[in-house]
Formats: sequence, structure tokens, C-alpha cells
Amino acid sequence: MSRGKTAIVGIGEIPTGRHPDRGAISYALEAARLAIADAGIAKDEIDFVIPTTAVFSFQFSNELTTCRLVEELGLKSVSANATVFSGGSSSTNALRIASALIETGRARCILFVHCDKLGTGVSAQGGIDLFSTAGISMEWEVPFGQHYSTVAALATQRYKHETGTTDEELSAVCVSNRKWAELNPNAFFRKPLTLEEVMASKMLATPLRAKHSNMLFDGGAAFVVTSAERARDLVPRPAYVLGEGGVVTHFAYHQEPDLTRFGWASAGRQAFAEAGIAPSDIDVAEIYDSYPIYQLIAMEEIGLCARGEAGAMHLRGDTWPGGRLPTTTDGGMLSKGHIGAGGSVSLLVEAARQVMGKAGARQVPNCRFAVETAVGGTYMDAQVTILGNEP
Repeated sequence: MSRGKTAIVGIGEIPTGRHPDRGAISYALEAARLAIADAGIAKDEIDFVIPTTAVFSFQFSNELTTCRLVEELGLKSVSANATVFSGGSSSTNALRIASALIETGRARCILFVHCDKLGTGVSAQGGIDLFSTAGISMEWEVPFGQHYSTVAALATQRYKHETGTTDEELSAVCVSNRKWAELNPNAFFRKPLTLEEVMASKMLATPLRAKHSNMLFDGGAAFVVTSAERARDLVPRPAYVLGEGGVVTHFAYHQEPDLTRFGWASAGRQAFAEAGIAPSDIDVAEIYDSYPIYQLIAMEEIGLCARGEAGAMHLRGDTWPGGRLPTTTDGGMLSKGHIGAGGSVSLLVEAARQVMGKAGARQVPNCRFAVETAVGGTYMDAQVTILGNEP
């Protein structure tokens, strides 16, 4: 068991937004410097750097892969620089690899960095084209009009049919996440959002409306991982990695056996078994939310509530600030904004922030355990990570 052997000790993040006057490298450097400072280490303690892909530019991603961050940050003790990318599950998979490297003695202090420029680094049409094809089968799905909104619509329609979840309950996910974004200075959408506004927005892909969808922005974040022993000497409350679980279920969406469950139950069982806790022990849930349906499915399948109950929880306010299960407390992709692989990076950073007691106005009192979910492509994999403030 790897429980409690490694920890996140530093986090850094820049506000999500549109910054046409800034290069993407500035997001990476600022986030990295913040994370290193937050960890309380000298930068030359970093001996392994893991950037992830910036999907707006192949050329820029190639620069990250070939050690630009090491040079720009002036790091002198780095033995390796290796990109880890699996779409929206990149952060979780990078953390898993970082933990393994530290546990086996191949690295001592690892810096993970994400940045992207989807708000201003591509044209509006370029962004549409990118997310109409990325991770979608070019042979069997793209020619027939499949894109991310129709992907989510298929799951939503089927889930509503099977569970009886209403449009109001589905829309309540957007309202809940916005309430958290109002408290987050790094979120793009901070204006209050009502249920009526969500349900009155234009139809996007039946039954989804425009405000059920995420939007593309610029942003960046970073975190530092080290051993539990070193972590205790660095910060008052490290975010210990207690449990991880994952399963890959498909590539092409039409090959997924169950569009209303995916692999979340299996991934959740693995993570909770390794952590040695139960879903009922969770104090805060950071759930991947590119569309409302995926937040509902993941919550139910990993055991945070019963099948078909997640929508009602959001509608009642159970997931809001002050609710019994604070959920997606940075505002998520629906309100903080979609920044490529950074959708899951933001959630993992927020999970660590809550466990470390650094979330400011949105801090969940007495937060001991946080669960974070991540997924890449057309929801091809299910990744679950559990962090805690004790090893």
C-alpha cells in the first residue's frame, strides 16, 4: 500500500481568464514559482519536472517537453523532465507517477506544471474544431457529427431516463458550482447564477442548454510533491496522498458499455480501499464537471450518495457552501472555466488547498479528507484520488 507515503506540499495557480497580452509560458512560470514558494523550498530542491501538454499549440507543448521550464526557472538539480498527458486525467496520472518515483527513490521533490491558452491562443473556430475532434474517433464518430456536446447529451438523456432526474436537478449542478466560484478569486464566472437562467439559456444539444456547458479560457497551475517524511518538515499541513484508483473503459464513446456509470465504481473502490476510509468520511468532493451529468454520475458511482440522488442533493443545497457535502469548491469547469488538461489540475490543486487549510473564504471547516475525480478524452477513464491531512 502506498497510503500516506507522499504528499503535496506546495500549490500555485493563476486566475482563469482571457489574457491576449500574455504568453502561455508566463502562466507556467508564475504558477511554478508560487508552488515552490508555497512549499517553502529552495528551487534547486526540485529534481524532476513534469509538465503536461498545452493543447492550444503543438510547438509550445514541444518546448515544455524539451525542458524549457527547467531553463526558464533556472533549476540546477533536475535529473529528468518528462511530459505526462492523458487529457483531463493528466493531473491524477502525473501525481501517481510522481508518487511512484518518490517511493522508489528515483526522485525526491517533483514539480508538476500545467498551462494553456485556449481562451486567446486559438480562434473561436479553432477552439470549436479542437473540441469537436480531440479524443473522438476520426473513423467512426467525427464523420457523423459527434462532438463533446453531443457526447454529454447522450449520457444525460440516458441517465435521465434511468433515474428520473429532472432538468431542474441537472441545472442545479451549475448553480451549486457557481456559488463556490463566487468565493474564488481565480474563477472567471463570479456573477450569481439562478436556476431560471440556466434553464432559459438556448438549447445546445438536447437536453443540454448553453449554460450546462463549459467555456474555454487561459490559465495555469502547479503543485510540488515530496515524501511524507520531508513534507512534515516543510509545511504545517501537507496534503498526503492516501488512495488512488483508476480504470480505462474505452476510446470510442460508442464502445463504452454503460454511458450512465463508466468506470467510477471500480476506481472509487480501489481508492477508498487503499486510503482505508469510507465515502462517508469525505469532507469535500472535487468532482470533474465538464458538463453537469458527469458530476452527478461520478458522485453516485464512487459512493457519495445513492443512484439517482445526486441531482436532488444539488437542488437542496447539500453541495453548496455550508452544505453537508461541499462539492467542486473552486467552481469547476462550469464556472472557473475550461483550461484544457487544467480542468482536473484545478480540482486536484483545490483538493490539496482544502486539506491544507488554505482555501480562504471557501475553506471547508475541519477538512480531513478530500476526494478528487479526473477523466480524459470522451470520458475514457475514471481516476479517483483521496488526499488527507494526516498520513
